[in-house]
Amino acid sequence: MKPNLTITNLKKVYNKQVIFQNLSMSIPLNQITCILGPSGCGKTTLLNLISGVEKEDSGKLDEFHGQTFSYVFQDSRLLPWKSIRENLEFVLKNKYSSSKRKELINNYLDMVGLGDFKHYYPERLSGGMKQRAAIARAFVYPSDILVMDEPFKGLDIKTKKHIMKKFLELWYEDKRTVIFVTHDIEECLMIADKILVLSHPPSEVNYEGYIDIPRNERNMDDIRIKEIENSINQVFFESTDI
Repeated sequence: MKPNLTITNLKKVYNKQVIFQNLSMSIPLNQITCILGPSGCGKTTLLNLISGVEKEDSGKLDEFHGQTFSYVFQDSRLLPWKSIRENLEFVLKNKYSSSKRKELINNYLDMVGLGDFKHYYPERLSGGMKQRAAIARAFVYPSDILVMDEPFKGLDIKTKKHIMKKFLELWYEDKRTVIFVTHDIEECLMIADKILVLSHPPSEVNYEGYIDIPRNERNMDDIRIKEIENSINQVFFESTDI
């Protein structure tokens, strides 16, 4: 069995602002880890360090090096001059044969309900449809780790629930390692296997917990979910100084 991804004594400083001093955490493989925290605590910076976009000042990120990453951001970041199909094909260049690329793209677009829109350009799609396309693009790429930075922010409740459902359907297909950043506690409770709550900088882990409840049994009225929510709220609202 492969070891978990681990971060040990991570330090990162921006313009004399200490974001991380001795941050340590463990990311389980083939599960969804959700990271909560106040604005400015370094959540996006942490994702950049994990994926190698930025370099840590000191500390260790064990087992991350050599991993491949795919991304889903708050905005879809689709290439506007390419159709939805071409956006997915773009990340698969030199990965598979033409026939295999076509098969994968059709499969993933069908799974997120966009099979009939594959020849549309992003400007013709709603915000929710664009985000579904972005999620399909992230999954179609053969990555080891999927990094998600507030991917559901700004969506209306109905659209968000629909996209979260589609995301989980895709995730159950391969159960790749997901590191998911959000401000929304309910998103974490419905999606995550593991939840980490960060404090204000220099950030540390204020809460670490697992959710063993099957996702199809989770709802915000369940007493088991409410107990976890209360534990998170206690440290989350302390860390946001509300």
